[in-house]
Amino acid sequence: MLLLLLSYLGGALTIVSPCILPVLPFVFARSSEPFRRSGLPLLAGMALTFAAVATLAAVGGGWVVQANQYGRWLAMALMAFFGVTLLLPHLAEKLTAPLVALGSRLSNAAQQPAVDGKQGSISASFLLGIATGLLWAPCAGPILGLVLTGAALNGASVGTTFLLLAYAAGAATSLAVALLIGGKVFTAMKRSLGAGEWIRRGLGLAMLAGVAAIALGLDTGLLTKVSNSGTTSLEQSLLDKFKPKPAPAAVPASAMAASNAMMAAAAVSAPASLPVEGQLPSLDGAVQWLNSPPLTAASLKGKVVLVDFWTYSCINCLRSLPYVKAWAAKYHDQGLVVIGVHAPEFAFERDIGNVRKAVKDLGINYPVAIDNDYSIWRAFGNEYWPAHYFIDAKGQIRGHHFGEGEYAQSEKIIQQLLAEAGNKNVAGGVVSGMPDATGVEQASNNADVGSPETYLGTDRASNFASPGGEKKDRTQQYSAPARLALNQWALEGSWHASAENVALTQAPGRIVYRFHARDVHLVLGPGKDGKPVRFKVTLDGAAPHTSHGSDVQADGSGTVTGQRLYQLLRLDGPVADHTFSIEFLDPGVQAYAFTFG
Repeated sequence: MLLLLLSYLGGALTIVSPCILPVLPFVFARSSEPFRRSGLPLLAGMALTFAAVATLAAVGGGWVVQANQYGRWLAMALMAFFGVTLLLPHLAEKLTAPLVALGSRLSNAAQQPAVDGKQGSISASFLLGIATGLLWAPCAGPILGLVLTGAALNGASVGTTFLLLAYAAGAATSLAVALLIGGKVFTAMKRSLGAGEWIRRGLGLAMLAGVAAIALGLDTGLLTKVSNSGTTSLEQSLLDKFKPKPAPAAVPASAMAASNAMMAAAAVSAPASLPVEGQLPSLDGAVQWLNSPPLTAASLKGKVVLVDFWTYSCINCLRSLPYVKAWAAKYHDQGLVVIGVHAPEFAFERDIGNVRKAVKDLGINYPVAIDNDYSIWRAFGNEYWPAHYFIDAKGQIRGHHFGEGEYAQSEKIIQQLLAEAGNKNVAGGVVSGMPDATGVEQASNNADVGSPETYLGTDRASNFASPGGEKKDRTQQYSAPARLALNQWALEGSWHASAENVALTQAPGRIVYRFHARDVHLVLGPGKDGKPVRFKVTLDGAAPHTSHGSDVQADGSGTVTGQRLYQLLRLDGPVADHTFSIEFLDPGVQAYAFTFG
C-alpha cells in the first residue's frame, strides 16, 4: 500500500517539474470547453501513451533480465542513468529533445481548431492527450524509470502493473486539476519549481545510492534486513490473517517419512482408479516466477503436473525436496512439469532475494511461483507445508499428499498419469533412499523424535521456562533455570521478544533447550545491520564434536549469515534427553523456531 501511495504521489508531483511548462499553455487553452468533450479525451490520450510506453519498457526489461544474468546489470545501469537525469535536468532535456519536438508538433496540430475559435472535437482533444503524454516524458521518465527498473530487477508482476496504474492515476489527477482550475494552478506551480528541483535531485541521489547498494549485494543483505526488521510484526499479522495456519496434522505426517523411504525396493502400486478432485486452479496470483516465465493452467494442458507447496525454512519441505527434485529430473523428458509454489511462513520469506538465493543454494531448477499473497494457496484450498498435488494432462487434480513420506506411492501416481497421457515408455521403479541428500535435507529419525516444533515469538511460543515469562515488544533481561524439564526452553541475556521472533539486543546471550531427538534445527537471521553473528553450540555443556550439525564446526562454532534454517546438532550415537545451548557472541541475531528430526 505504501508503494502504491508513493507511486501515485510520484505521478502527481511530476507536474511541478520545469519541463511541464511547455504543455500547460495548450492544456489551459481548452479549459473553457466542456470537460467531457475536452478534458476526458485528453486524459485518455495521455493515459494511453503512458500505458503503451510503460508496458513496452516493463516487458522489454523483464525479457532482458530473464534472457541472461547480465540483464540485472543492464537494469542497474538504466537505474543509474535515471538517477543522473534527476540530478542533471539539462541532460534529460537534451536527451529527450526529439521527443519534445514531436510532442510539440502534435500539440500544435491538435490545438489548432480551438485557436481558430472553432469548437474542439473529441478526436482533437484525444490527439492533444497523446501529445501531452509525449511532452510529459522528460518529466515522468526519471521517476517512472525507478518503477520500471525495479520491475526489471525484481521481475514484472501484477504488483508492477498496479504501481504503473497508480503512477498514471497521479499524473492524470494533476492534469485534471490543471484543466478544472486553469491558470491559477499555472501561476502557483511556477513558484514551486525551485522546491521541485531539489526534490528531483534528492530522488536522484537516493536512486544512485540504491544502485550502489544493489551492486554490492546489499539489496538482499543490509537493506533487506532493515526493511524486514522494521515491518516484521505487521507483515506476520497480515500473513496470519490471509493465510490459513497449517493444521496440526501437517507436521505429524512426517512421522511416516522414514518407513516410506525404505519402500523403494518393494512393489508399490498407485490406486487402480484415481478420482478427479477438481480442476487445476489459476496460477496468475504469483507475484513473480523463478526459473521460468509465468505459467498458466491453459499452457499446461497436455502435461502431467506436480505442484509442490513449500517454504524455504520449513524442515518438512526441505526433507521432501530431494524426492521432488529427483522426480523433476527423472520424468522431465516424459512430460512431467514440476512447479514449486513458495508460500512464506515468516515475513523474511516474502523477500524475493532470499527466495532466489535459497532456490539457487538448494539446486532447484524447475519453475518456482512466488505466492507472497497466498493467491495460489487459497485457490487450491491448501493448508499444509509441504503439500503435493498431482494434475493429469487434462488439467484435472487426480491426487494429493500432505506432509513428508509416502514417496513411493506419490511416484507411482506420477507414472500412472504419464501413462494415461499416452506415454508408452514411462520410466519404471521408484526413487529409493536419498544418498545425495545432505544436511537438513536428510530424512528424519522419526521413531526417536520426542520434541515438537517450537516457536520462540510471543504469538506462538510454548514451554518457555525463564522466570517471569516472555514480554511482548519489550527488551527484557532473562535468565535460565538451573534445570529444564523435557521440551522446555529458556533465554539468557538481554532479548527483545516480538510476535514471531526473539532478538538479542546485547551480547552475549543464550538460548537453552532440553530436547529428545537426533537433529536440532533453529531458524535464525542476522540483525538490522546485516552483520554476521558468531555463535557457540554446546551439547550437555561440552563441544558437540562428532554430533555437530551441518552449520556447526566440531568445536561448536558457527556464524549466522542469512535468514534461513540452520542445522545445529546431529547426534552421533543413541538418542536420549539432552540439553542444547547456543550462545551468540554478537548482538542482533533473530531466532524464530526450533524443529527436530
